[in-house]
Amino acid sequence: ISNQKNTIYVTKRLILLAISALPYIQMSAQKADTDTLAMTADSDTIVRSEISERTKREPFFKRLMKSTYKVVKNFSRVDTNYIEPQKYNFTFMMQNTNTYESYTISSGSGNDFLFSPQPSIKIGPYVGWRWLFLGYTLDVKHLRNGNNKQEFDLSLYSSQIGIDLFYRKTGNDYRIKHAYLDHDRVINTEPLNGVSYDGINVGIKGFNLYYIFNHKRFSYPAAFSQSTIQRRSSGSALCGIGYTKHSLSIDWDKLYSIVSDKLGEDVASRYMSEGPDTKKINYTDISLSGGYAYNWVFAHNWLAAISLSAAIGYKGASSEKDNEILNFRDFSFHNFNLDGVGRLGLVWNNMKWYYGMSAIFHTYNYRKSQFRTNTTFGNINLYIGFNFGKMK
Repeated sequence: ISNQKNTIYVTKRLILLAISALPYIQMSAQKADTDTLAMTADSDTIVRSEISERTKREPFFKRLMKSTYKVVKNFSRVDTNYIEPQKYNFTFMMQNTNTYESYTISSGSGNDFLFSPQPSIKIGPYVGWRWLFLGYTLDVKHLRNGNNKQEFDLSLYSSQIGIDLFYRKTGNDYRIKHAYLDHDRVINTEPLNGVSYDGINVGIKGFNLYYIFNHKRFSYPAAFSQSTIQRRSSGSALCGIGYTKHSLSIDWDKLYSIVSDKLGEDVASRYMSEGPDTKKINYTDISLSGGYAYNWVFAHNWLAAISLSAAIGYKGASSEKDNEILNFRDFSFHNFNLDGVGRLGLVWNNMKWYYGMSAIFHTYNYRKSQFRTNTTFGNINLYIGFNFGKMK
């Protein structure tokens, strides 16, 4: 009995000691947790600090290029059963660019003139890094004779989105390609064909932005920037928006003198109009476009491409003569006209070497009851190049 009492007494004392020690155990555990959290926080702070220090040490341009590359990469994801992605970082290319343009000007009285300058022939080198492509071409056809023509064309292609940027200002080497003086076209105007005419001045600047719906299987870059390879034929619908600003001036008195000199004063005085309502016109074109493009893989490493888009453009115009302004406040369905963009491409590409040709043409129309113009311009490119610096 005495032993049992001693055992009970000892047990009670142990329980009391355990209960009294609980607060200290909890405090110790909390302290340990706090110390652990503090160490973790300190560790996270150190890691973040190291990352921040590394980021600060990186040049701004390098950080910008990394961020831009990530964005571009997201726009370049493709179905590799149809498209083989680029395996090299750099490219070098020689390109010949042939530039064409023509301007048709018609009046309500039946005068119809087509003007076109001599084509520009350019050649030069290009270098590229992944999606960035820069180059310089020299106009070999106008090295001797001065020419104030200015032009800039840039097309950027990703899997999903493409953009055309352009700026053109005409030179002084226009010729009359053909002319009609009356609606019935009974007057023989052949003596006017090929005659030089420097009384026209045209400027155009703007952009076209478009979206490729089937971008996983159809590749614009495969046909027009050689940065991927189309392995299986595929097509895609397109949609886009565009903005262009046009300026046109023409010296009708000088044109009258040319007609009088080549066809006679009696013909000029009878059939030549005084020109449309103005000698200078500026108009802005805002358009919505839709079309279709197709890449045909007709042999191993070979690709033929075609793309056509039609655009409904709303023209807001102002003339020099009476300062007439046609804008959205004066909305009229007569201000809508049909424009278009066409592309062609033929390329052989085995990823290391490539060569081929590409072409892009734009056409814009502006029509009024007494005046009509059509502007067409574009480039045909012939190129050969190679890629180097294989990606890791």
